[in-house]
Amino acid sequence: MANILILIGLIIIICIFCNKISFKIGVPVLLGFILLGMLFGSDGIFRIPFENFKFAEQFCSIALIFIIFYGGFGTNWKEAKQVAPASLLLSSIGVLCTALLVGLFCRFILNFNILESFLIGAVLSSTDAASVFSTLRSKKLNLKYKTASMLELESGSNDPWAYMLTIIILSLMEGTHNPGPIIYLIFAQICWGILFGCLIAWTASWVFRHIKFESSGLDSVFMIAIAILSYALPTALSGNGYLSAYIVGIVLGNQPIGNKKALVHFFDGLTSLAQMVIFFMLGLLAFPSQIPAILLPAAAIAVFLTFIARPITILGILSPFKAKLSQQAIVAWSGLRGATSIVFAIIATVSPAYTKNDVFHIVFCIVLLSIGIQGTLLPILSKKLKMIDNQENVLKTFNDYKKETDILFLRLQLKESHDWNQQLIKDITLPPKTRIVMIFRNTDKIIPKGDTKLETDDILILSAIGYEDDQDILLTEIKIHKNHKLCGQPLSSLAWKKSTAVLIKRGSQSIIPYGSSILHENDILVVASDEH
Repeated sequence: MANILILIGLIIIICIFCNKISFKIGVPVLLGFILLGMLFGSDGIFRIPFENFKFAEQFCSIALIFIIFYGGFGTNWKEAKQVAPASLLLSSIGVLCTALLVGLFCRFILNFNILESFLIGAVLSSTDAASVFSTLRSKKLNLKYKTASMLELESGSNDPWAYMLTIIILSLMEGTHNPGPIIYLIFAQICWGILFGCLIAWTASWVFRHIKFESSGLDSVFMIAIAILSYALPTALSGNGYLSAYIVGIVLGNQPIGNKKALVHFFDGLTSLAQMVIFFMLGLLAFPSQIPAILLPAAAIAVFLTFIARPITILGILSPFKAKLSQQAIVAWSGLRGATSIVFAIIATVSPAYTKNDVFHIVFCIVLLSIGIQGTLLPILSKKLKMIDNQENVLKTFNDYKKETDILFLRLQLKESHDWNQQLIKDITLPPKTRIVMIFRNTDKIIPKGDTKLETDDILILSAIGYEDDQDILLTEIKIHKNHKLCGQPLSSLAWKKSTAVLIKRGSQSIIPYGSSILHENDILVVASDEH
């Protein structure tokens, strides 16, 4: 037992160092995790025997719950909703079209069995959220036309559709030819997935709004339970648990939840560990000695998928939205295949359905090519097509606001002898470029106004340029467009009871607001409020 734990600890540490190395040489880190697993596997240097596909399927399925849930939780809906129609079509119709085209290629060009052909198409039909998230974040690809948001929403929401297709085709391969069970399975996958996702999201939102957790960290434990239930409850009725988990994640991620910074940190660590273990385990399962036998068909499928199936699908879906060709090219090239495709291939491997070809190693090889070639060349191609826009910020597509704001919060406890004690806020002189954004008085939180009187032992939270979030202060961005009701208005005209302005971002400037500050078109107003 001790030897196994030592090995696990060392492997995790090696994966972390692989992360730093891959960032320097420009190769996607997830590829490093897979290659490391192959190095330790049965055909590798260390020859660790591991062929338990059933265990791998169960573990990876559980890990995918949290990866897909956090994919939704981290999606900034304010940024994504502008491209939501196109993204959701890509994640649904796009998955069906990709599966169909790849299936036809496997059937008529590679001469595979018809159901096996469409099984491979279904398994490969979704882009991998972990691979896309990792590439966009690590390379900080600030893409034009909200393309990063489009890719995030597509890759986060298309796995449930690919999973549904995989399950339906496996049912057909297992001998379920009666249309009744298949029709119910389609109904259950979509309807129960959406219904349970909405119900669980509403319930969890109510809990976060009305119940305060007494111990720090319990909110993270509660969120884990919600993610598990969001998958398990619909799955018990043959519903799509991954669809439910994604819906719950995206709803909760865009709610004003207290202590969100800690939740983001926790799930960042959890999903990073899950991705490391999944990709390492998938590499451990692979037998490099078996890859030469399937290399040619795998390479042929990879080329067809990358240069024909994906571009045709993107062209057909995005052209009605009048998307520029450069944007379509980047979206097509960003269709990275990753862990989800291999996990679905494992599901096919452990199912009773008979497959003539080695589906697992075919998909495994395609994923290696996709991450290694497409992931590596994506930043280069983005620059060549002039799709990089430094005015954009890829981190805005994630609900982790702390990474892209310039506010520093300072804590000041007011002693009896302090000059501000018993003074009205409007009568005190604050340091330049600072203001009071919150007052903690005993157990109360007070939004400060000009006529608020300061008292002994008040804890003042002051804002200044430079950002470090406080867990009890929630920040919200308001983009001031030309027709916005705040455009051209001074902040003193606003009658907010539960919030206050703490920062105005005007181009590259960060401005501390006062009552006389006038809001201009294209300003970004940062507002602080209490946890509700």
